[in-house]
Amino acid sequence: MLFDSHTHINDDAFKEDLDPVLERAHAAGVSRMMVIGVDRPSMERVFPIIDAYPSIYGAIGWNPEDAVDMTDDDLNWIKGKLVHRKIVALGEIGLDYHWDKSPKKVQHTVFRRQIRVAKEAGLPLIIHNREATEDTWRILKEEHAETTGGVMHCYSDNLEWAEKFIELNFYISFGGPLTFKNGALQRETAARVPLDHLMIETDCPYLSPHPFRGKRNEPARVRLVAEKLAEIRGLSLSEIAQITTGNAEKCFHIPQSLK
Repeated sequence: MLFDSHTHINDDAFKEDLDPVLERAHAAGVSRMMVIGVDRPSMERVFPIIDAYPSIYGAIGWNPEDAVDMTDDDLNWIKGKLVHRKIVALGEIGLDYHWDKSPKKVQHTVFRRQIRVAKEAGLPLIIHNREATEDTWRILKEEHAETTGGVMHCYSDNLEWAEKFIELNFYISFGGPLTFKNGALQRETAARVPLDHLMIETDCPYLSPHPFRGKRNEPARVRLVAEKLAEIRGLSLSEIAQITTGNAEKCFHIPQSLK
């Protein structure tokens, strides 16, 4: 029973066929998943999904690429929505230095403000980090994010950095790039991250694993990530499923009433 810890099934890419997508996920052994909102429209679309499907949980947070667009009203809206019983994390938030839209200082401010909101709410964080590893780690450390912990989403750095994030109470999640020909670094890291800190995801509709690279990703394909991780670790698929699902439950503090 697999847990896809990061999806965007609220994306327009799934507007016409969400139910068949979820049926394929169930057929592939994906019993639960997270749906992530990253701006006001996508966050608003999280709630009808988590209300309609018992096995889907939600997270909301303002993404770093659009940090310059976040207003005080947006942050207050996020604060108010965190009380929903099926919102189990704040994210994805973090830093992204690949795009030029939001200056670094603005990203840092928005990141820090949302970490503080998560700490007030007692919710774990889902962290987006692209080409900003040192600053991401520094801000998490300075803001004492270890009090909430969370997950490093779609991890792409080396083991040394993974160990630093683990020390801050974060899990390490791998997605489709684990299966890519150029994913050697991810595979090297995944081979050595402690089993009790491993999670898996799709980040659908993005980053579809091999042999579907370049096509729309969907939650069913988290099974391919799990199979690759099982191969890397010398474990069975069922063992990896049990480990990563258990870790997701712990990371997001899923209560028994929601399992």
